[in-house]
Amino acid sequence: MNLKQCVGVVLVMFSSSAFSAATIEHWQTSKGSRVYFVPTDSLPMVDIQVVFDAGSARDGTQFGLSALTTGMLDTGAGDWNAEEIAQRFESVGANFGAASSIDMANVTLRTLTDKPLFDKSIETMRVILSKPRFAETDFQREKNRTLAALKQREESPAELANMMFYNAVYGEHPYAHPNLGVLNTVEKFTADDTRHFYQTYFTASNAVVVIVGNLSKAQAEQTANNLVSDLPQGQKLTPLPDVPALTKATTQHLEFPSTQTHVLVGSTGTYRKDPDYFSLYVGNHILGGGSLVSKLFDEVREKRGLAYSASSAFIPLLKEGVFVASLQTRNDQTTQALAVLNQTLADFVKNGVTETELTAAKNNIMGGFAMRFDTNKELANYVSMIGFYQMPLDYLDTFQQNIQNVTAAQIADAFKRRVDLTHLQTVTVGKK
Repeated sequence: MNLKQCVGVVLVMFSSSAFSAATIEHWQTSKGSRVYFVPTDSLPMVDIQVVFDAGSARDGTQFGLSALTTGMLDTGAGDWNAEEIAQRFESVGANFGAASSIDMANVTLRTLTDKPLFDKSIETMRVILSKPRFAETDFQREKNRTLAALKQREESPAELANMMFYNAVYGEHPYAHPNLGVLNTVEKFTADDTRHFYQTYFTASNAVVVIVGNLSKAQAEQTANNLVSDLPQGQKLTPLPDVPALTKATTQHLEFPSTQTHVLVGSTGTYRKDPDYFSLYVGNHILGGGSLVSKLFDEVREKRGLAYSASSAFIPLLKEGVFVASLQTRNDQTTQALAVLNQTLADFVKNGVTETELTAAKNNIMGGFAMRFDTNKELANYVSMIGFYQMPLDYLDTFQQNIQNVTAAQIADAFKRRVDLTHLQTVTVGKK
């Protein structure tokens, strides 16, 4: 039975009580890589992630370099070209991936644990991590694909609005630019640029190895050591700068030939280790994160029919991520919809939440909690977050209690301090 067939038979399910026993074990390899391991025994498979502090925030002035470098890892490594790498994984029913986000670059593998299949998968992943080629022909092909994607992005009002919003919030901070980069920086990249980025950031001391699946601890230790064995030790990275405080509100409009206008309103938000995180999380569920039961949805759609949906979100990162409220509306309704959004946000910050709203939000959040990590892959994503941001190992075990402990007063206090209505950044993309 190959991996796809095995996944089709059954998923690894965790009830709330069962998950509490899934203790995260943590250690370091001899080369300084942090390892996080959760043993499971429901399926003969394992999900592995190797995460590097190598996201787009490390691009410097070469916007898009992290994404292009990470995307090239499996285009050729060791003695294998891209087709041979794909065939090696396919022959053992394994799934491999590599992607970059704002904070991190993430290399992933899902494979069966039957020894011959497992060993071939791990060896292939090890070579990809330690011996990528960055060959000129592969580089030019991937660069051209990226440039084509960037040109296509110019036709998406949602993407344009998102880029404008991040630029408005972050200015010159490394979080400001889009992960994929921009045309005038990507056009100048050379294969040597990707090699240099790889050599700087894809190092053992900069790696976090996450293993979730049907392995013993001894097997997990051997696997982690194997994967990082040929990586250079690497140097300690310069910390990212703090996000500067916003000094004024701004409003930007981009004319676009669309029937709908995309509206984004927000500011800086929260970070992974923020003491206010759970208060903001629960409060935002009531404001706009709770989909059909949120205040924004009720005011914008249910009462006035101004948009199909309206929502808000805090996006926590290593440093402050964004807080953003968003909607799409008919061009001729933009002014009214924006006014309703701003008034709803202002009322929320001023008045806070009721005990009835708080109880309903807590029940909703905790009721769906176990479903967030009901497969090895989803659990591995959470463990990667815990490992990369060095969160407490019992983060998932204590999550529901932390939600339950949030009070209405804490939400009111956190939103008054953290959502400054006088410094909101507003972006609209559409046709006036």
